[in-house]
Amino acid sequence: MAVDPAPTRGTPGWRDPHRALWPLALLVPVLPFLAYLTWRGTGAAGAWWLTPVVVFGVIPVVDLLVGDHRDNPPEEAVPALQRDGYYRWLTYLFLPVQYAALVLGCHLFTTADLSPLGTAGLVATLGVVNGIAINTAHELGHKRERLERRLSKVALAPTGYGHFYVEHNRGHHTRVATPEDPASARLGESFWAFWPRTVLGSLRSAWRLETARFRLRGRSPWTYRNDILNAWAMTVLLFALLTVAFGPAVLPFLLLQAVAGFSLLEVVNYLEHYGLARQRTAAGRYEKVDPRHSWNSDRTVTNIFLFQLQRHSDHHANPLRRYQALRTFDESPQLPAGYATMVVCALVPPLWRRVMDHRVLAHYDGDLSRANVAPRALARLRADFGDAGVAR
Repeated sequence: MAVDPAPTRGTPGWRDPHRALWPLALLVPVLPFLAYLTWRGTGAAGAWWLTPVVVFGVIPVVDLLVGDHRDNPPEEAVPALQRDGYYRWLTYLFLPVQYAALVLGCHLFTTADLSPLGTAGLVATLGVVNGIAINTAHELGHKRERLERRLSKVALAPTGYGHFYVEHNRGHHTRVATPEDPASARLGESFWAFWPRTVLGSLRSAWRLETARFRLRGRSPWTYRNDILNAWAMTVLLFALLTVAFGPAVLPFLLLQAVAGFSLLEVVNYLEHYGLARQRTAAGRYEKVDPRHSWNSDRTVTNIFLFQLQRHSDHHANPLRRYQALRTFDESPQLPAGYATMVVCALVPPLWRRVMDHRVLAHYDGDLSRANVAPRALARLRADFGDAGVAR
């Protein structure tokens, strides 16, 4: 299916209108330091909730006030735009600030007399930072340059989610919007049911993909060249160094913030393809991925903070395309708000169903059989939307 991108406003002198705003993406790993200063100045345990409040409270409000940006860069400007090292360095700079925030968190967890409220806020803060860092790893891991691929694993190390490097690139991008993809949520499936399915399923899939790669070469997967093992080794080394520096008491903090971090990734996975399905062709294969198979959002502010992850359709069509050049498409189904808002919505299943289920149905012109449906939800969906048979 041929699709056309949304309108552009290309001129010979075109410049990225958000060029000066992209450094705001670095605010997220800076927020723990602002929380620390607030805590030191006031002694209030609630200061450690600054990062979650900004990400899931302030940003959605500003997003709503600023609105959408649907212009695309003109194609003649894209080659120079993609070569511009300015954008690349912003992703690189995220990592040292991310690691500095993690060290700060370890120090405070093991030495500061934090209340339970403050401790929970500190864990949530680093979970948000390292969860959003997975998005930076996502941007870096799709590129051909060896440095960027290595930095992707560095960004994944604090959450212990190094297998994402394999599963996302070689698994999810192949099986997206099909029942076979553990990272594509099904219509009627709550986030809390999706979480164990995607966490365990993605891990198993990544290991199968990587061992198959070595099997084809007649080699053992138990080698430092295994992209899962060397990524996990980075996590083991990082946690070992932090344990030496701060003592064994830091381990609960490291584990809790890691779970919070990769859970943030998975709730974003949940909303990106919820209920969307690629249809079978006459040959029995799935149709090619196109803009209809990802939920998009053109909310300006969240796109800046997430390196335009919300222009997800173009990312799936062109994984090597850098974030600053991603386009929006008229054919892409649109979320009613930015990711920051939708993440909160996804955590409350009745609210999520009320907001999203009818949108999935509308996307398929009322035909449930064209959606990716959770089998256990079939009876409820038929009761809610009519007895349109769901093909499996």
